[in-house]
Amino acid sequence: MTEKYTALYEAHKQLGASFTDFGGWQMPLKYSSELAEHKAVRTAAGLFDLSHMGEVEVSGPDAGAFLDYALAGKLSVVKVGRAKYSLITNNDGGIIDDLISYRLADDSYLVVPNAGNADTVAAELASRAEGFDVAVNNVSAEASLVAVQGPAAEAILLDLVPAHQAEAVTGMKYYAADTVGIRAGERTLDLLVARTGYTGEDGFEIYVPNDDAADLWSALLAAGEGRGLIPAGLACRDSLRLEAGMPLYGNELTLDTDPYAAGLGPVVALSKEGNFVGRSALEARKAAGPARRLVGLKGSGRRSARSHYPVLSSDGETVLGEVTSGAPSPTLGFPIALAYVDAAFTKPGTELNVDLRGKPESFTVVELPFYKRSKQ
Repeated sequence: MTEKYTALYEAHKQLGASFTDFGGWQMPLKYSSELAEHKAVRTAAGLFDLSHMGEVEVSGPDAGAFLDYALAGKLSVVKVGRAKYSLITNNDGGIIDDLISYRLADDSYLVVPNAGNADTVAAELASRAEGFDVAVNNVSAEASLVAVQGPAAEAILLDLVPAHQAEAVTGMKYYAADTVGIRAGERTLDLLVARTGYTGEDGFEIYVPNDDAADLWSALLAAGEGRGLIPAGLACRDSLRLEAGMPLYGNELTLDTDPYAAGLGPVVALSKEGNFVGRSALEARKAAGPARRLVGLKGSGRRSARSHYPVLSSDGETVLGEVTSGAPSPTLGFPIALAYVDAAFTKPGTELNVDLRGKPESFTVVELPFYKRSKQ
């Protein structure tokens, strides 16, 4: 057992969760059936504990300019109340982490790194802050993060929001955030609510102090009881994000991959003025073009490709790449995978094979994402 537990650990135990180590945290893998949890998020709603994620506050007069230097994106142009997906790279252009940054005020941002990278990102930001009038504060240990994801997410959240703030929820755009009052037990908590997620569905991520996390969790479970909401673990979160074609750090993204190979070139703001960490290396990588690119693969049979399985040519004779993530798609009914493949073989419709433990299996390159929700 690892030593890190979220504020909701006891609540998960009471719900019968199975646990797994993830980024040094004991996290719920599933509560009953990962398939049922996956389908609930696609058709109704799932409730996730994401408190293993990091939270780093960046504040001060130079906050925007500092993040323009520290990250690959241009954060200074993000409007207050909006969020931006970005990358933090090293001097060689390798990806340290992918993260979301929320602009809370003109001089205040919340940077959210992945669980296993939270301390690394906080330390990197602090080391890059020299010469900027900013404060970098890692508050990961103080905050919990709860997400409600699925078509019913908005209706569930509205049940807990005072009527005069309902429009703050219904009018919230994707990748936007606001402070909203949420009823939890006999109290109304003023919490940061963001319309973001990692499932391919509509939904909200809610940042809450650790001491209030259990009350919020219970309130959301109760509000969703008649709308099909169930608690959901990391197993279905992985299958959901895979269907949505979203990369996972440690699988699709590592220090050895660059944004252009991963299909994240648009995230890199080479057009912004001034230097930023990794700029020269990223300019060179863009000019050279990646030898391999991340693609989606659709299986023609029933067997699924898994991480590290070799991708082969259509005749099975030549190794052309490697699978990074793969699983049966509960929503689509066929095997899907993400893989890095030699650039010459990445055109949609290209027939390839994957070596499934010594037996070639036919897969086809397809456009990402595999699944895209219909707009309500």
